[in-house]
Amino acid sequence: MSKYKRILLKLSGEALASTEHTIDPVTLNKVVDIIKSVLSQNIEIAIVVGGGNIFRGAALAQAGMNRITGDHMGMLATVINALAIADVCQKNKVDALVMSGFSIGGGVCDSINHVRAKQALNKGRVVIFCAGTGSPCFTTDTGAALRAIEIDADIVFKATKVDGIYTSDPIKNSDAKRYDSLSFDEAIEKNIQIMDVSAFALCREHNLEICVFSMLENTNTLLDILKGEPLGTIVRK
Repeated sequence: MSKYKRILLKLSGEALASTEHTIDPVTLNKVVDIIKSVLSQNIEIAIVVGGGNIFRGAALAQAGMNRITGDHMGMLATVINALAIADVCQKNKVDALVMSGFSIGGGVCDSINHVRAKQALNKGRVVIFCAGTGSPCFTTDTGAALRAIEIDADIVFKATKVDGIYTSDPIKNSDAKRYDSLSFDEAIEKNIQIMDVSAFALCREHNLEICVFSMLENTNTLLDILKGEPLGTIVRK
């Protein structure tokens, strides 16, 4: 039995894309299969999704776009991704609720409400958070930390392209070594780029562990970690 009862999974927008599709249907189905495997263990799951597959506000800000405008556009991109995940969830008989960090009318999705989110999770629904913190100048990593704290999650799972945190980029350096664990202070001091400093600091303040792992290469990895396998890298106090 897993020691975790409620988890938050942070997905990048880029993870949902392929060379052919901005939002890849095959990848979406993989994500939903992973969600179902978590639910099968009687573990509640919430998701925070990024929007980099559609729009990256920071990149356009460097090219001259107003930073606030760019961030608002980036947050809207996360809404699109969240709706896509929720749609495939519903088609696979997984009840999903999308909640946005800022108000969106027209019945598109609900606004963030931590009480209603926890009620939905208690009923076995998947809650998909989008629009980051709801404010510009914050990353979706910080949004993930904030939402995890709001819903009393036991841990944040950060899905990446590599299977943990390394001493250097393992794609560029074959001699890079993977950390089994790091403290928040070490992650900040070493300037680990896997999450931003604000996210690390929030999790440190609330004693909320982070597990960095690779999700889509082996779709059983998250389930294996939940069952106690020593995979990925844990960041804790």
